[in-house]
Amino acid sequence: MDADKENYPLYYQELIVRLRPGGLLVLDNVLQGGRVVDPAAQRPAVVAIRQVNDLIAADDRVESVMLPVRDGVTLVRKL
Repeated sequence: MDADKENYPLYYQELIVRLRPGGLLVLDNVLQGGRVVDPAAQRPAVVAIRQVNDLIAADDRVESVMLPVRDGVTLVRKL
């Protein structure tokens, strides 16, 4: 997934239900240059990426790993 960042949470919710068990979803730009961990960073794109990161971490339908490659890549595998 590499689309408009403000809609990442919506895209995640729409795609994960369509993914087959064992299917893989790849999200790009999940670190936002480190801004996702800066509470002062409140741009809509950064806030949306924080939201999708939280959604993935709390989603018991999947297992995931975030890779600190370039601007961050998250691999999500549906259980």
